[in-house]
Amino acid sequence: MDRDVLTDAQWAKIEPHCLGKRSDAGRSGRDNRLFVEAVLWIARTGSPWRDLPERFGNWSTAFRRFRDWREADVFRRIFDALSDDPDLEYAMVDATIVKVHRHGQGAKGGPQSQAIGRSRGGMTTKILALTDALGNLVRFRLMPGQRYDSVEVPSLIEGIAFDGLIADKAFDSNALVAELNERGARIVISQHPGRAQKLKIDAAIYAWRHLIENFFCKLKEFKRIAMRACKTDRSFEAMIYIAAAVINSR
Repeated sequence: MDRDVLTDAQWAKIEPHCLGKRSDAGRSGRDNRLFVEAVLWIARTGSPWRDLPERFGNWSTAFRRFRDWREADVFRRIFDALSDDPDLEYAMVDATIVKVHRHGQGAKGGPQSQAIGRSRGGMTTKILALTDALGNLVRFRLMPGQRYDSVEVPSLIEGIAFDGLIADKAFDSNALVAELNERGARIVISQHPGRAQKLKIDAAIYAWRHLIENFFCKLKEFKRIAMRACKTDRSFEAMIYIAAAVINSR
């Protein structure tokens, strides 16, 4: 089976959230499954839309359809459908940097209007992710590559209940520690060398952090994500949602 082909179990969860269905008059949803597989092909290979194989239909039609689904937030709903019931005994937070391809630059308003910034790696975007205890994505934020990892953490964890948080020392801040204490959540965050009073953390539980690193490795198997080729944050987010949906449902 080709890697861009959905399983029947995955499609059964995805189908109710697609735009258009077989019974609709006019525009039909008869090829919705083929279209989702086309988006996965683009995400997996990193190819331009113009290179979409003929078996998926006209590339321009597929791209316009992707844009419509993106604006209707369909890809987020697909992600939610394939990512139900997360294990939040512990949550993990981390960030990864992706380089921005020249095709991913040039959006209206310039890089400052998107989550694109200049860091030591050149023009980059940072993906800040929250995963469950199994390393499955729960929520993410996009940031310019030069921004500190901890800046978006409060909004990332807002409204999500978990018993403990695992993170590396980039997230060791007094504000986050205070919030976790207020929540009554267990703190498993590697301590920054400059912290005057070190917190005791469970080394065995901290070792689970490799699971979020594994998630990033799986995510970057999708070349459209490993090197950002999407001009807008909305398109890039859509690619992350559909790739993470497949990863979470394996």
